[in-house]
Amino acid sequence: MTSDFIAVLANPHAGRGRHRGLLPGVVRALGAAGHPVRLLEAGSGTAAEQACHRAVAEGAAALVAVGGDGTVHRALQAAAGAPVGFGVVAAGTGNDFASAVGVPGDPIAAATGISAALAAGRDHRVDAALAVDAAGRERWFCAVLAAGFDALVNERANRMAWPRGPRRYDLAIVLELARLRARTYTLEIDGEVLTVTAEIVAVGNAASYGGGMRILPDADPADGLLDVIYARPLGRGGLTRLKPRLRHGTHVTDARVTVLRARHVRVAAEGIIGYADGERLGPLPLDLKCVPGAIRLLR
Repeated sequence: MTSDFIAVLANPHAGRGRHRGLLPGVVRALGAAGHPVRLLEAGSGTAAEQACHRAVAEGAAALVAVGGDGTVHRALQAAAGAPVGFGVVAAGTGNDFASAVGVPGDPIAAATGISAALAAGRDHRVDAALAVDAAGRERWFCAVLAAGFDALVNERANRMAWPRGPRRYDLAIVLELARLRARTYTLEIDGEVLTVTAEIVAVGNAASYGGGMRILPDADPADGLLDVIYARPLGRGGLTRLKPRLRHGTHVTDARVTVLRARHVRVAAEGIIGYADGERLGPLPLDLKCVPGAIRLLR
């Protein structure tokens, strides 16, 4: 970390805009150790990733994501596996990765911690997951890949123009429950091939997704392993009853739920679009591997 600027990717719409006025304070806190702060300009997700890659190529001392898991996901594409410090200022609605790695919930406190870590030359090594699709395209993710019912809900919600806001997701849940059916998955877990019929399938590096749903409650983002969960068919009633337990992670005690750990996971099924960190990754199959210490976290 020998360069002299901190690159900041900020999403002004994260958290429905409630942190928009905090950005100047975050910038001041980040610059407290004497590094100039450069705000990255981007009008789209693709442009945001390109700006992050340029900043890293230009030798940024740190890349900081100010926003929710979606913003973190965009910045991660440039930071993972690269010799650059990575900072997170949690300003979204979910902040699942930030919670998993001990980032303070207060944005100014998080920015102050990043600046102090950079000044001291310290970082915490955190794992990241690398996903490869059937065409060989690679994407990093840091929280959870949804590949079951929740992925179907995300895909439907993204296709809907109405209603706006959280109600669109609620309606997507109702519509997907109405057409719920178990699917056949082929899971390769560190070389062992399993064929399972399931409605819930997820693979993660962190405990929660969707703003605190603890789908993988024992996942450790620094243990060099991915956690894998699948649930045998539950039906509409069973799935509806299981969902509230996700907030506390108690669903894993259900006899129909299986949790495994692995370094390498391959997930295949027909008609499923995978979503990681809340972002659309693409259709299954997806090949996933844990890359230990891929993130140089500043906090």
